Amino acid sequence: MFNWAGLAGIIVFYIAILLVGLWAAWKRKKELQNAEEDTEEVMLAGRNLGVFVGILTMTATWVGGGYINGSAEETYKAGLVWTQAPFGYSISLALGGIFFAHKMREEGYTTMLDPLQAQLGRVMGGLLFIPALLGELFWSAAILGALGTTINVILHLDEYVDYGNTLSIALSAAIAVFYTLFGGLLSVAYTDVIQLICIFIGLWFSIPFAMSNEAFTTLDISENDWIGSVEPHYAGVWFDYAMLLICGGIPWQVYFQRVLSSKSPRRSQLLSYAAAGGCIFLAIPAVLIGAIAKGTKWEMTEYGRTPTGDDTRFVLPLVMQYLTPEWVAFIGLGAVSAAVMSSADSSVLSSSTMFSRNIYQQIFRPRASEREIIIVMKIAILVNATVACVIAINVPSIYGLFFLCSDLVFVILFPQLLCFLLTEHALFCRHFLCSDLVFVILFPQLLTVVHVPRLANTYGSMLAALVGLALRLAGGESLLGLPATLHYWWYSDTDGQLFPFRTFAMVCSLCTLVVTSFCVEKLFSSGTLPSRLDFARSFDREDSEATGLNYRQQQHDLQKNGIDNYGMTETTGL
Repeated sequence: MFNWAGLAGIIVFYIAILLVGLWAAWKRKKELQNAEEDTEEVMLAGRNLGVFVGILTMTATWVGGGYINGSAEETYKAGLVWTQAPFGYSISLALGGIFFAHKMREEGYTTMLDPLQAQLGRVMGGLLFIPALLGELFWSAAILGALGTTINVILHLDEYVDYGNTLSIALSAAIAVFYTLFGGLLSVAYTDVIQLICIFIGLWFSIPFAMSNEAFTTLDISENDWIGSVEPHYAGVWFDYAMLLICGGIPWQVYFQRVLSSKSPRRSQLLSYAAAGGCIFLAIPAVLIGAIAKGTKWEMTEYGRTPTGDDTRFVLPLVMQYLTPEWVAFIGLGAVSAAVMSSADSSVLSSSTMFSRNIYQQIFRPRASEREIIIVMKIAILVNATVACVIAINVPSIYGLFFLCSDLVFVILFPQLLCFLLTEHALFCRHFLCSDLVFVILFPQLLTVVHVPRLANTYGSMLAALVGLALRLAGGESLLGLPATLHYWWYSDTDGQLFPFRTFAMVCSLCTLVVTSFCVEKLFSSGTLPSRLDFARSFDREDSEATGLNYRQQQHDLQKNGIDNYGMTETTGL
């Protein structure tokens, strides 16, 4: 039977999100009056986000469709103790506020890649755009894919129209792109406010009705163990995933775009701290819905069977559809679906911002006008949204791809970002799988540069990254069907790697970084190795300010003073 209430709810809330986005675009245009819009206005909302909007849009960085659906699913499958995303991302936001937000906002950067291009050069910094882009694309695809499948399951579109899943994905993406094109970050921020309000109302409103359904039994953990437990032999796995979420949740443009749009450095920190609390708070109803699903006798519902296997992905919408009255499902399903749709816009805007500024402007068109950059950004929004839709429609293991990309971000991007931000005058430095590599490769480089900067240089960084990456990939990854070529301690043929091999790889990467950097510096400074072998020009004796890849401090000073000279002079070996 077609779910008319669910369809009506989705339409009403979709229209509400669209109208809010368009209103924000109109508001921005009215404030500009006849003035020509600039990139800062479109990309960063004029660095003028208020406290209320800023807190909610910062919280919405992580609290979206995947967050609430995933929290409910994991609580249902494995219990609360394995639902690590809420506390992991909350700590991640807090750490971002402590170590990154103030510095980034104080320097006046436009994107997360700006300090990397200032430190590493336009080409090397541009190459780091690749893992960042893939992360944002796969995150958008994961949201759209989950949304399309959920709507299809709720409305049974495939029973009535061909390509129902494709239709729902394309329509959701089109709405999000439409208001983003006109309003930029301001439209995204205001729809984020509606997104969180929808999530809050939709989830909490459904809970009492779901609990009153005759098919539901109890939340008493003695009868319904929704807390779960961590078996001793799984302790290493639990610890590994926790570190991935905490450290791998920092180096994302979608986060730093909010940081850089704040009115002041201090406020950017406060927004991060408040958003950390918001992540925990908004996970509570999702966790409760997962617990309700676990305590439900599904054979007594119209669904007729206990969700298992792939069906566990739909635990949250299934609870709303089969355990609540029709009019409650109207509100709950509509609000949550619209909120999930709205959460796709941030990643599309973030990746387009990085492309237009850090690739198009900094590498290809240093003298491009503001209008030209904005046009390029809007074209990039369309292209990125289209690619995300294609991925969502055609790739079955979207989350596996997203984790791979998060791995790359964690391993490659995070350490270098930290190295530059926290050691401005250092002489030597260069979401699961993606977070995985960030943790293994980037975190040790950050730790070293912050506390012992003279023990980190380009050569140590390169070798440490290779060692960390090799050890991580050797451990295998079931999400991608990558077999384990290296069996770490406690390896099991049935359970796989039980040893915290990601943390082990990170420690090996850290040791490699320190030891290699120290030895290479001694070899060059003593003359044992001739300076002509210093291909990265980390020890250029003719330039007292030289560091990895021949960075010149003068270039960074120009940028800090508002003179953006990327790509117009050669500042690095690359």
